[in-house]
Amino acid sequence: MDELTAWLTLTRAPGLHAGAARALLEHFPSACELLCAGAPSLEQAGAGAALIDWLQAHRKDDLSRELSWLERDGCTFVHWGEKRYPPLLAQISDAPLGLYVRGAPDFLLRPQLAMVGSRNPSPTGRENAARFATHLTRCGLAITSGLAIGVDAASHRGALDAGGVTIAVCGSGVDVHYPRSNAALADEIACRGALVSEFPLGSAPRKGAFPRRNRIISGLSLGVLVVEAALRSGSLITARLAAEQGREVFAIPGSIHNALARGCHRLIRDGARLVESAADILSELGPLAVALDRELRCASREVERPAARQNAPTPLDKGYEILLDALGFEPAGVDALVERTGFGADAVASMLLILELEGCIESYPGGLYVQRASPAERP
Repeated sequence: MDELTAWLTLTRAPGLHAGAARALLEHFPSACELLCAGAPSLEQAGAGAALIDWLQAHRKDDLSRELSWLERDGCTFVHWGEKRYPPLLAQISDAPLGLYVRGAPDFLLRPQLAMVGSRNPSPTGRENAARFATHLTRCGLAITSGLAIGVDAASHRGALDAGGVTIAVCGSGVDVHYPRSNAALADEIACRGALVSEFPLGSAPRKGAFPRRNRIISGLSLGVLVVEAALRSGSLITARLAAEQGREVFAIPGSIHNALARGCHRLIRDGARLVESAADILSELGPLAVALDRELRCASREVERPAARQNAPTPLDKGYEILLDALGFEPAGVDALVERTGFGADAVASMLLILELEGCIESYPGGLYVQRASPAERP
């Protein structure tokens, strides 16, 4: 048995997440040795009787379907502990042991904002979801949601229409289209972002799967924006999970006569950040977004720069100087800056996010940006 097969098998074990498996993975030098260990060794390492019985009964399961799927373009499995595993998700106590990914797994390393809300939003709620997603992706954030109808779909669509990155976390196997009405959207996300699931291929959507999906949505993200939600809403579960995980929680207020605004109002009373514009979100996500952005740029090497430092660069890194010089003092959009600098669109969007968070530029309506200070006044 090889390591990949061992990890694929371990992800199928009921209730076995990274937190529960941590001691086992520290005891055994590899997933393969863990899976092949005898009952006495597993018991000595801290495995319970139920897990031992399951491992002994399923360690030789047929995984030909999964292995065949992984041979296709754009199909990947990322396991806990490897470099491609999202660092924010790895921090949560019940992180999944592995993720099936349709699309580009590197997108999971990007700074992300989760956007969630009602499956039956008002026209205003649907419009707000799309507009916020559009603007925030142009600022360099990836938009993460759950592929449900309503606010989720509007958020994904807003990100895609802006040419940005969006990530959909599924409550089923990534090869199962659910809901069917979003099948075309799911395929588009797989081509331009990533579909993600901890559930084995072929897993049908079940009621208990969606709270598990929600912890991944919040776990991947720097924060969660609730666009519109009733008092009894799965979106509030995601917001609660986000707070427990130490993530920022944002909520858009609405009319006191709108039942779909009451969940947001409760969140705001309980301490969520009231959101009136994208600037309310960007101002809160600075330090971690900067750290993740630098990690992504180091990995992709899209922009040559000196080795990363712990604090904000002073003076600005060469790539940022080039971008600021190209921006000038007249509003310009991402496409224009790509043409002027030769940098990739993803790199420009990420760098603009960092420059806005550090106060060097400000955003204008329509996805435009302008410098806030002259070159002599730059930090």
